Amino acid sequence: MAAIEINGISKRFGSVQAVSDLSFEVEAGRVTGFLGPNGAGKSTTLRVLLGLVHADGGSATFDGRRFEQLPEPSAEVGAVLEEASFHPGRTGRNHLRILAAAGGHPASRVNEVLDLVGIAPAGNRRVKGYSMGMRQRLAIAAALLGDPEVLILDEPANGLDPPGIRWMRELLRSEAGRGRAVLVSSHLLSEVAQSVDDIVVISRGELRASGPLDEVIGAAGGATRVKAPDAAGLAAALDAAGIAYTKDRAGALLAPDASGERIGAIANEQRVALSELTPVTRSLEEVFFELTGSRQEDGEGPGEVQT
Repeated sequence: MAAIEINGISKRFGSVQAVSDLSFEVEAGRVTGFLGPNGAGKSTTLRVLLGLVHADGGSATFDGRRFEQLPEPSAEVGAVLEEASFHPGRTGRNHLRILAAAGGHPASRVNEVLDLVGIAPAGNRRVKGYSMGMRQRLAIAAALLGDPEVLILDEPANGLDPPGIRWMRELLRSEAGRGRAVLVSSHLLSEVAQSVDDIVVISRGELRASGPLDEVIGAAGGATRVKAPDAAGLAAALDAAGIAYTKDRAGALLAPDASGERIGAIANEQRVALSELTPVTRSLEEVFFELTGSRQEDGEGPGEVQT
């Protein structure tokens, strides 16, 4: 059973259909990127999952249980949604102590997570003096207090500098390596491409694609670049097989809808020697724009941050 199961959820805010019959799964031991333009329905989906918003239909569960059915929520699910709020007069350490006591977690866990997120030296400073990046690390520390089996992080790299972003990437991979299910929403597509195993792409509240990163990128397109000393013979072989192609400046042929395996078999059958047969992969950014469009979408609902 998947660690997270979103099954046909829908949610409307007035005239805005924020989420429509959305379904996907998040597996344990894997990092799943949750992607979509502003207003695509990501925040609504995460809030439904965490019991903060009631869906009009469908279900969102952790190992078959809704969030409100979990006996020890903070020991099973750790979450950071948008910019976390803190009492500015409290120190980072005291903030975590209060949360640890409320969640029934050992006090020793406070120092452990402060070390884990790299702000132990600032633990006794008041939060009002923290930078945005330090506040983000404190929010992640709070999510990790219960050593949860599931992590849900909405834009976790907000406010982090490049070393902080690298640290975040390593943290995500480390938690997945321990068998945790990690669901992370982010607009940093280049970072997502380096961090995740699977992706879920939504637009206008509807699923556009889901699955392993490489498969989604491959399914969304790409091309095969092929070249032969006998260029005319190669073109004739592809024409006979009904394979569409274009020609680049170097004289190679680009076939957008044929795999290298298929083209290689055709060339072999027609006894055309190949000098190049290369898959042309697409970037996550290209696939994202193809699946969703590049413009910002309508809002998700009254008072919601556009994520």
